Amino acid sequence: MDKALFDIEEELKKLPAKPGVYIMHDKDDSIIYVGKAVILKNRVRSYFRESTNKTLKIRTMVSKIAWFEYVVTDSELEALVLENNLIKENQPKYNTLLKDDKTYPYIKVTTGEDYPRIFLTRKIRKDNAKYYGPYTSAGSVRDTIELLCKLYKIRTCSRRYDADIYDGGNSAAERIKDACLYYHLHQCSAPCLGIVSSEEYRESIRGVLDFLNGNYRPLINELTQKMNDQAQALEFEEAGKTRDLLESVRAVAQKQKITDTGGEDKDIVAMAREGDAVIIQVFFVRDGKIIGREHYYMKHTEQTEDEEIIRNFIMQFYAGTPYIPKELIIPVNTEDMELTAQWLSEKRGSRVRITVPVKGKKEKLVELAEKNAQIILRQDIEKVKRNKARTEGAMKELMELLDIEGISRMEAYDISNISGYDPVGSMVVYEDGRPKKNDYRKFKIKSVEGPNDYASLSEVLTRRFVHGLEERRAYDGSQDVSAPGADKFAKFPDLILMDGGRGQVNIAEEVLDNLGLDIPVCGMVKDDNHRTRGLYYNNVEIPISKNSEAFKLITRVQDEAHRFAIEFHRSLRSSGQVHSILDDIEGIGKTRRRALMKSFDSIEDIKNADVESLAKVPSMDRRAAESVYEFFHK
Repeated sequence: MDKALFDIEEELKKLPAKPGVYIMHDKDDSIIYVGKAVILKNRVRSYFRESTNKTLKIRTMVSKIAWFEYVVTDSELEALVLENNLIKENQPKYNTLLKDDKTYPYIKVTTGEDYPRIFLTRKIRKDNAKYYGPYTSAGSVRDTIELLCKLYKIRTCSRRYDADIYDGGNSAAERIKDACLYYHLHQCSAPCLGIVSSEEYRESIRGVLDFLNGNYRPLINELTQKMNDQAQALEFEEAGKTRDLLESVRAVAQKQKITDTGGEDKDIVAMAREGDAVIIQVFFVRDGKIIGREHYYMKHTEQTEDEEIIRNFIMQFYAGTPYIPKELIIPVNTEDMELTAQWLSEKRGSRVRITVPVKGKKEKLVELAEKNAQIILRQDIEKVKRNKARTEGAMKELMELLDIEGISRMEAYDISNISGYDPVGSMVVYEDGRPKKNDYRKFKIKSVEGPNDYASLSEVLTRRFVHGLEERRAYDGSQDVSAPGADKFAKFPDLILMDGGRGQVNIAEEVLDNLGLDIPVCGMVKDDNHRTRGLYYNNVEIPISKNSEAFKLITRVQDEAHRFAIEFHRSLRSSGQVHSILDDIEGIGKTRRRALMKSFDSIEDIKNADVESLAKVPSMDRRAAESVYEFFHK
């Protein structure tokens, strides 16, 4: 189909009265919206009818539709699944989207093996293993696994074997000689050596399963008794180790809050929103205990009802998580709630309920989750305000100081060298007060001999803007220079920041004049202690308050340009691409160069030293000392 000849009115007439998914495209063929319909003909046509009920978001989206396509499905459930897959794959601009795409850690116990293992996994398979989770912290999972292996001496290796693998040809004492480190550290019962029977090992695994099911009391009592017995026997070192294990068990037990929810697995979902900011809070309840909680951010939520946001969250989140609980408790009824429950049930392999409580314990849990979401949202809003002050607020202050409007993109330049040798240049980019690291650029100075920062800056700026002009001519206006395929040099700054005052600014302005470019140049002036003191612009030094956000931003830009240049120089030095000026002196090799640098603080000190002082350096002789002296004084 020729998209340029696409006639929306004609295509609307061809829509079938069947379930399916519709896909809206803009003039650039980008997918901007994906939706599902019980009857495609009715749903898609509704977008193009005149109506005062449409939100601004929908009206804006419809105004950008250049053409659409659709996929007919056999059922509404199939349409639901396809819609979700297409949204996840294409991330359309006008669909409400889950920002986070996390996979959660689980503890897996391989109960189908003769000698089961415990380890972290992020995938649940249909095997004979037992899974516990999801947990919100991989670190906590690893700590728990480490604790269980120590307590019950569970193997950590991935070796597979049968219970009758041992032929009994070697004695236990001989086999112990081959035991791994974990056995000697008393952290593994070494089933690989036949030292422990399958029945004994299984008993330890039962203790592990009890622990993971939340039954901590027997273990706590056992460890407490053991610690007291060791203390009475004056085995204080062993008692200390047992005490540490006991504290670890209590710490893990404390993290799992007991709740009176009937002992089933369920997730409690709640939401908080303010303006366009929306946070979803989920409590994970397993076997009646809240084992963790997590919050998620939703985007493209403006003028979207709570019901639609919750529905989109459920579809996108549970499509990516390997574990589906028996019950999902949510704050509001959603469109297609029964269909969504059917989809979740198919993924789980057994019935899943979606509940909207109005009173009782479940309603209290939703309320608790909502309060947590509101707390996080308030914290985020305050953080956003602080970030805006640091970025947008700082940019506004800077524009007022310089009396320039419309500054968005700033570029800053710096030169780095060692005692004036082998200089390199850096270009860092800030947009709207934030670093844009993908646009940073590095330069090896090619045309400058010796220490000359001004000449090095001139070369860097010339190369940068000549390259940019060439890129612009290549695009010849046929493509936006900010498009993904465009070279970042083609996008010019609204303001150039130079690390220095009058001299550096004059160099930049000279380069721009030669190339016929009109871009404001501002110097970042430092005091005698190398601290930023003001700005140099239009031949005037402008004082700037050290308490202002503009001052803090300028300092960050200056430090970033300096850091980026130094790191580039270090990377070249570490790869052997930068050499010392001493390498150019006849008779001075690696050993003598190192000796000189160790004996003197700088190249300047070597340059000012007399022959006698140079000759006293280890590995140097009179002839080498004279060679160094003559190199710097001829």
